[in-house]
Amino acid sequence: MARQLFGTDGIRGVAGEYPLDAKTVTAVGSALGKWIAGSGHEQQVVIGMDTRESGPALASQIAAGLARHRAGVDFAGVTTTPGVAYLAKNGPFAAGVMISASHNPYQDNGIKVLGHSGYKLPDEQEERLEQDIFACLRDGIEPAECGLEVDQQLDESYVDHLASTLSRGLTGLRMVIDCANGSATKLAPELFTRLGADVTAIGAAPDGRNINLNCGSLHLDGLRDAVLRERADVGVAFDGDADRALFVSRSGKVVDGDAVLLIAAQYMNRRGELPGHVVVATVMSNLGLERALASHGIQLVRTPVGDKYVLEEMIRIGAALGGEQSGHVIFHEYATTGDGMLTALRVFEVMTTSGRTLDDLASELQVYPQKLVNVRVKERKPLEQLNDVQREIRAAEAAFGDSGRILVRFSGTEPLARVMVEGLDASLVDEYSERIASAIRSELGRN
Repeated sequence: MARQLFGTDGIRGVAGEYPLDAKTVTAVGSALGKWIAGSGHEQQVVIGMDTRESGPALASQIAAGLARHRAGVDFAGVTTTPGVAYLAKNGPFAAGVMISASHNPYQDNGIKVLGHSGYKLPDEQEERLEQDIFACLRDGIEPAECGLEVDQQLDESYVDHLASTLSRGLTGLRMVIDCANGSATKLAPELFTRLGADVTAIGAAPDGRNINLNCGSLHLDGLRDAVLRERADVGVAFDGDADRALFVSRSGKVVDGDAVLLIAAQYMNRRGELPGHVVVATVMSNLGLERALASHGIQLVRTPVGDKYVLEEMIRIGAALGGEQSGHVIFHEYATTGDGMLTALRVFEVMTTSGRTLDDLASELQVYPQKLVNVRVKERKPLEQLNDVQREIRAAEAAFGDSGRILVRFSGTEPLARVMVEGLDASLVDEYSERIASAIRSELGRN
């Protein structure tokens, strides 16, 4: 059965509008409470949120729905998605709920549900929850709210956990951190300062409406300027719920998730902490990452786009490290999801242990020129049935040989065909990406 509410990252929409209206959100809490009542787990749920102005009301409505089935709530207040995942797994909780829309603007919000395992619920469980949500709505459930009081000890235990993963302090490391006016605003400066770093924080004055606004991991210019101005050793930018991190080096170079995977993989491999000598990434990771890893005897396993698929493959093959270019990196020894602050700690650890700058550590990654072209389509036909498209793909493959990659796929959320071409020769990348895109426009494009 196709899910109607849950997408790849929970329920998401404009706050106050369906499916994030008060009635539906109360029904979500009630459906979750019903599941917990019959699960045999503790009758307690941990709830956290980012800094959006709509967060407290949504958290209150979830809590009111849970109360219909006598499920209690511990409220972490403003915290991170990986923080809720950690607490759900390590506390007396049947589940965790994070109220966030990640990198989206403040008008949007979302509900992410995690099981006691710390992982997102499997698709079949989300489908059962949806059925119960719709049943509540048919039965005429009334919207409700429930008063919540923040338990500061919840965040303290999460920060303690992060600090415990570091083998040494950060004394002498000068850094600028961009908190995206979001979940990391209080926690990241507190964590890194506690470990001895000299911290300058920007994007750390949330007002309910400025989360991700010209700051954070989607807008790195401000961080780059601050790193250069402060003559810092490193800069790190989080997104709204702090489950990802991107970096800026001392010279002002952006260091993305691919470079982080390479840096972490080499470090972990030398220490015997990379089972199977394997790293998991998506089809969008640059060919340069694959080549650089291979030169160290490390295999790159690729998955479809999405951290969900990365994690599933990591669990299947027992991998310790995986992630995406976007900075969503999973260190499975310590976390069940991507964690921006944990990722930052791992990068800082390599820097301080090796005595090398981030510029030096990232220099081995030769980024192949890559071009992505989106083609709006009027219909979707199997790509293998499109003769002109297949002819252009074969021509591109012949031109690049083993020094390039061609990826053509349909978007999972929009009426788009996505063409990605990468290779050593930038002019060939431009030529063949346009040739393939033109063939798709001819056969499937909208007028």
